[in-house]
Amino acid sequence: MKVLTVSDTVETALYDNFQPERFADIGMVLGCGDLPKEYLSFLVTMLNVPLFYVKGNHDIHIDGYNPGGCVNLDEKLVVHRGVRILGLQGSHWYNGKPNQYTEPQMRRKIRKVRLKLWRLKGVDIVITHAPPRHIHDQDDPCHRGFECFRELIDQYAPSYFLHGHVHLNYGYAAPRITEINHTKVINSYGHHIFQIEAE
Repeated sequence: MKVLTVSDTVETALYDNFQPERFADIGMVLGCGDLPKEYLSFLVTMLNVPLFYVKGNHDIHIDGYNPGGCVNLDEKLVVHRGVRILGLQGSHWYNGKPNQYTEPQMRRKIRKVRLKLWRLKGVDIVITHAPPRHIHDQDDPCHRGFECFRELIDQYAPSYFLHGHVHLNYGYAAPRITEINHTKVINSYGHHIFQIEAE
């Protein structure tokens, strides 16, 4: 199954200049935050596939309801075509606005889904807004990654760990994909397409 992941910026190829035939074989969309609700609704309508997302630190406009046809995956574990997907929203705390979490708060969010992880015998894809600590992150309080995400990768070895938040146009040489043991950590800034085995 081909998966489209999006975050942080609206791309004209997926909106104003959308050409359905270019994305006809996409089986699922995963949103990693900081995108307008109209954009997410457009994607789920035009591609006619499930769209799971988490909120970013700038997604205060989405509070209260989901964009049409989309599923907020924060603190949820779902199975789509045999693929187990976990979502954890938000960034590291830096000024106290919504969707910001301290390290202990994010650890508590992960604890809430441990029983589901045990029942499903792990997870295949994790979607977050913030990156893991020391993978694609920066040292300023806003763009610092979470240590507990690294621990999640070490314990459950998902095939993919997708995040946004760290823009690839920030002017530093950061790769889009970093492999940690058996996990590919992907910065989904803009958009990225990858393949995963599915039922």
